[in-house]
Amino acid sequence: MLTHVVTYTPEEPVHDSAIEDINKEAFGPGRFTRAAYRIREGGPHDRRLSFVALNGEHVIASVRFTPIMIGITPALLLGPLAVRPAWKNKGIGRALMRTGMESARIAGHKLVILVGDEPYYAPFGFRAIPGHQIEMPAPVDPARFLACELTPRSLLNVEGKVRHASVADG
Repeated sequence: MLTHVVTYTPEEPVHDSAIEDINKEAFGPGRFTRAAYRIREGGPHDRRLSFVALNGEHVIASVRFTPIMIGITPALLLGPLAVRPAWKNKGIGRALMRTGMESARIAGHKLVILVGDEPYYAPFGFRAIPGHQIEMPAPVDPARFLACELTPRSLLNVEGKVRHASVADG
């Protein structure tokens, strides 16, 4: 029986295995071929900005933020955001989004990008990225390539290839 007590906490290494299980369940083996995954392969996500939802000791959802560079501009890549099927449509993903985005803003980040569904992410400030000024390491559907400016006009004049922040521009 599921109890509906959910707590939100910063991600810790002890959560890694459960998060991997959730992502496997949500995205399957195809997740390894996606453009965002290729960026994440370049280095770690930022645990200070990544959160889990817990029901007791059980991880039921997570969101991660990875430091990236877009050309010479620092930004964050949001994702994956995943919720266990039994816990979907209860506002848990939205609560994780609010927590993570506010933490990123407070930490001084100016821009967050992701590949996802605009109807879901629009309430958090995400919009399709106009034109082709930003290049992902693999093709993405332009309608699903979204950005959120945490500070006004932070997307202005941003251009270049997206890579993990720890990977040298090459």
